[in-house]
Amino acid sequence: MSSPNLPRWGVCSALCAFTVLLSGATGDRVNATTPRNGGGTQCGEYTNQVMEDGMCRLVATLPQLDEQRCPDMFRCTDEVSYWLHENEERKQQIVALKETISELQEELRNHRHRLKVFELQHEDKSHFNATLERRFHDLEVHYAEASTLLHLQGTLILNLQNEVHNLTLLVERVKRSPGCLINIVRPNPLMSSHEALHPEIQHMRNCPIDCASIYYNGVRRSGLYTVVPSLAAMPVEVYCDMDTDGGGWTVIQRRLDGSVSFDRSWREYRHGFGDLHSEFWLGNDYIHDLSTQGDYSLRVDLEDWSNKHKHAVYQSFSIEDEEHRYRLHVSGFSGTVQDSFGWYHDKQSFSTPDSGDICAEISHGGWWYSQCFYAHLNGVYYRGGHYTPKGRGHLGPDGIVWHSWRDSDYYSLRKVSMMIRPRTFRKRLSP
Repeated sequence: MSSPNLPRWGVCSALCAFTVLLSGATGDRVNATTPRNGGGTQCGEYTNQVMEDGMCRLVATLPQLDEQRCPDMFRCTDEVSYWLHENEERKQQIVALKETISELQEELRNHRHRLKVFELQHEDKSHFNATLERRFHDLEVHYAEASTLLHLQGTLILNLQNEVHNLTLLVERVKRSPGCLINIVRPNPLMSSHEALHPEIQHMRNCPIDCASIYYNGVRRSGLYTVVPSLAAMPVEVYCDMDTDGGGWTVIQRRLDGSVSFDRSWREYRHGFGDLHSEFWLGNDYIHDLSTQGDYSLRVDLEDWSNKHKHAVYQSFSIEDEEHRYRLHVSGFSGTVQDSFGWYHDKQSFSTPDSGDICAEISHGGWWYSQCFYAHLNGVYYRGGHYTPKGRGHLGPDGIVWHSWRDSDYYSLRKVSMMIRPRTFRKRLSP
């Protein structure tokens, strides 16, 4: 039975009823069995009816098949079965794809979360790196400061070692000095600064306080000796002149060959410089300690380039301490040369080229300047004596000058010395 209106497929998952209208057919009930592949399987029942319009109605009732395929009688081809199978596979693939998409979405969310964590970690690392850079910079600064402090401490330690060495030498010299005893005692917190020379050294009365003390102890030879001024905190090595005018002189300054520059700083003039055997300045602190422990006189010896000798003596001489800028007190002149020192320089403060005094800068030496000087024994050493204001680009006289020697500021002496001793000094016959 073939008709253009016959459907080519059916529903195979349940009992199916098909109605086929045939023109001009008899309405007989048919119980048909359609064999499949030559077999004898029962497919169902078929009935036919004649409709009012002359059409033949064919009704077929089919049982449910396990294989879920249309019976051959409806021409369910392998292609339909294939597409049905493919459709089911696509559904399964879609389900699997949905699951995969869901998993990918979850993984994407996890990736986004991890990315956010990485971003936060990066920000933390950037902040941490910036902090490390700042700390590294601070450490570099601290290292530089520590290196500087270490260098300074090393320098201070070296200076202290040198001072301890020098102090040890001085103590040994004091021990060997005639009539001087040094007791080594433990540090006493109750000792005042005037009672102690050093934390472990106490001054004894019979130490020589100047070259006159050494002279009175029977020493008559000129040379280097160690004395301990009664107001001083430390021993000091001095040159003692035991020959001039009976001896007992403590030399505080000497010029004789130009081997030492006297164009020095305030600090150098404070502590002293030069060589006690030749040219030197004893040091303003020591001169103050020596000249203020009693009544002292000053003797100035002068020699020009013709080997002519003259001298000046001042019955009273002393200088104040550094706080008062070593102000000079000198009076009571006598001697073989006219006074060019006491009358003009008395009551003047000491100045050096680095202290801001224009006279000291022009004269290139430390001295008790007024405006500026009539005597200047710490000036530039000019060989031959004569010099001119045009030489060396200087602005005024700067030689070793005693103005009254030749009534000139441009004649520089060959040899000069300054020395002090107690005003009450009396010569004794040698034992």
